[in-house]
Amino acid sequence: MKIGFVVNDVETEKPEYTTTRLAMAATNMEHEVWLIGMGDFGYEPDGSLEARGWGGAKKGYRSLERYLADVQKPETEARVALDEFDVVMLRSDPADDAQEAPWANNAGVAFGELIASSGVLVVNNPSSLANALSKAYFQQFPEVVRPRTLISRDEDRIAKFVDELGGKAVLKPLQGSGGSGVFMVTGKESPNLSQMIEAIARDGYVVAQEYLPEAKDGDVRMFVMNGRPLMVGDAYAAFRRRSSSDDIRSNMSAGGKAVKATVTKEMLDMVEAVRPKLVADGMFLVGLDIVGDKLMEVNVFSPGGLGSCERLYEVDFAPAIIEDLARKVALRDHYGDQLTNIMRATL
Repeated sequence: MKIGFVVNDVETEKPEYTTTRLAMAATNMEHEVWLIGMGDFGYEPDGSLEARGWGGAKKGYRSLERYLADVQKPETEARVALDEFDVVMLRSDPADDAQEAPWANNAGVAFGELIASSGVLVVNNPSSLANALSKAYFQQFPEVVRPRTLISRDEDRIAKFVDELGGKAVLKPLQGSGGSGVFMVTGKESPNLSQMIEAIARDGYVVAQEYLPEAKDGDVRMFVMNGRPLMVGDAYAAFRRRSSSDDIRSNMSAGGKAVKATVTKEMLDMVEAVRPKLVADGMFLVGLDIVGDKLMEVNVFSPGGLGSCERLYEVDFAPAIIEDLARKVALRDHYGDQLTNIMRATL
């Protein structure tokens, strides 16, 4: 299987990233692996698609650092024809390009759709990712799993909603991830509400969300593949992220700490509730962020944390993901072009 992983920038990838872990697993499983940056695509006058890619690593790696160092060597760079790939996995983080390269996210989706039109399996499904570039996508999931939410730029309406919630709420930008620009509003901090709203609204819409008391214990990141919890043996790919301070953000990039998580029936019921939409949208691999009995976010772009799962449970989940992609590729041998990209993505 020839597989490409699309990242923000190959040069800035890090060994601890989940994408690096997936790429190394695929390489060790004797697949041909290439890393491609968001700015490395090309559409030729004859309609063909190509890209600058970095690859050529051999199997047998045990060190993520060594693997990535080998891939990032200048001599591994080559021009690759994209219609020769079996799978292209879109794994860029929109927040990383929001300021410096705002064009990148739309370009990644556009080229993803072009690649899919050539018969290559592209996951997650690019047209669905286009809809998910905004947190408004989250509001399309069942109301029962979502906290009460207001999306607005009207300061008075936001203030009134916060008051309706008893003076406690979480404010965050409609665009973005990684805990950036997230504020906790309490009765004590309400005098600063105007400044918080202004700080977020400067760059777009404000998401005001009810505060869940269970958030003090952090949130649970659960990997979901093909609409079902990712498991290897009896181990779930899930972990709890706890803040290392009084900061409400439990994201690993915001200083959170990963600990083992107990997967409850309520969590599994939540996955069942969102599964139909994830499958219908061709969302092959996502990360659900769960607090209490509510879903806080669905990360469909580049859910991270497989390394934390492996460390906590001594289980490598990456090969199971690669094996499932190979299974999907084999479906084309049986069905040809009868199955659309969005269908194959979650079969």
